[in-house]
Amino acid sequence: MKGFKTIMLCAALSGAFTQVAQAADQFVALPSYRVGAYAAGGSGFYGGAIDYFNLVNANGGVNGVKILWEECETEYNPSRGVECYERLKTKNGGATLIEPLSTGIAYGILDRVAVDKIPMTTLGYGRSDAANGKVFPYIFPLITSYYNQAAGMIKYLGDKEGGYAKLKGKKIAYLYHDSPFGKEAMPVLDALAAQHGFELLKIAVAPPGNEQQSQWLQIRQAKPDHVILWGWGVMNSVAIKTAQRNGFPREKMLGVWWAGSEEDTIPSGDAAKGYTAMTFNTPGNYPLIDDIRKKVYAAGKGNLADQARIGSVYHMRGMTMGILWVEAIRTAQDKYGKGKVMTGEQIRWGLENLNIDAARQKALGAFGMFPTVKTSCDDHEGSGAVKVQQWDGTKWKAITPNWIVGDKALTRKLIDDSSMAYATEKKITPACL
Repeated sequence: MKGFKTIMLCAALSGAFTQVAQAADQFVALPSYRVGAYAAGGSGFYGGAIDYFNLVNANGGVNGVKILWEECETEYNPSRGVECYERLKTKNGGATLIEPLSTGIAYGILDRVAVDKIPMTTLGYGRSDAANGKVFPYIFPLITSYYNQAAGMIKYLGDKEGGYAKLKGKKIAYLYHDSPFGKEAMPVLDALAAQHGFELLKIAVAPPGNEQQSQWLQIRQAKPDHVILWGWGVMNSVAIKTAQRNGFPREKMLGVWWAGSEEDTIPSGDAAKGYTAMTFNTPGNYPLIDDIRKKVYAAGKGNLADQARIGSVYHMRGMTMGILWVEAIRTAQDKYGKGKVMTGEQIRWGLENLNIDAARQKALGAFGMFPTVKTSCDDHEGSGAVKVQQWDGTKWKAITPNWIVGDKALTRKLIDDSSMAYATEKKITPACL
């Protein structure tokens, strides 16, 4: 696992930053980040997506159409993200998909993508109420939003205690990244605390989260039954190591999926053993990963400088994004013309009509890697299912054999209430496109 402790800039070995466009290329925009406090997540995620694009291109593209991409360094900074979006959106005939991997950047370009007709995915993050496609036709919080992750967390903790009823009187500390990302889950956690009678103790950590002694002193004094770590980047390993110093059992910590990667646990050393985190990818090896090793890395076109990261959490998550994008392009081609370059509007339709079932996952060599996904105008998320994984000291292992789904009736009500309030504020008439 050499290289996890030192963040690699992962400059694309295949020239991923700039490519030569061909006449029939499908151009997509990657406002990525490979430097700064969040470089581990960005380099692994975008590296996985680019590896998948290279695999698709090596196999002939999408019905002959090759994927073309360009990266723009945002450093996870919202203003830089907006600049990158504006820079990339008109290149190579116009960007037709975008994924910023940042709640702050996603909020910053939310209204712009609808005007420009460029669909934006927010894979496992971002604005949860964008699941309502009648209000947010160009936003796709695919697989699982923060609302459904939070609901899944409480379902898991309830099951661990013996059922929702057993949560009454319990104390759950919510240690969160003090940003839009950290605050997104609060409506769900507040509602579930009121419903099930547990106390929710909210403790903010200023980004990037290098210092948390005062927060963990507060946790030590409060003696919560569980700690939800809603962290990102360096904040996570600091939290895990500080928990150990304060005598808080890692088995009682449950991280958001952005706090559940090898880059969070390996730098934490022995302190991470027993730590659990949410995920929407099942750890393990898959035929798809073997194909990427054989057809991409063996050909010298791999994106990661450190090949020990192939198949790691962030890399697998990036591959998952690549699959969803390519399947949306393929779905759009089925309707608008096989072998043709799709417009942003056409790919938007493809994203809204995804159906990646078990059979399709098997055909892709990714069976069980992520939940099955089926989207619609009403549901731009397409799943809402999660798993829990645990770090055994050397690797992640799924400890929930089946996908978990929390209180979706509650999250759907919150999604509808929030999206309709947004529609009223912005004078949007909700409708399917």
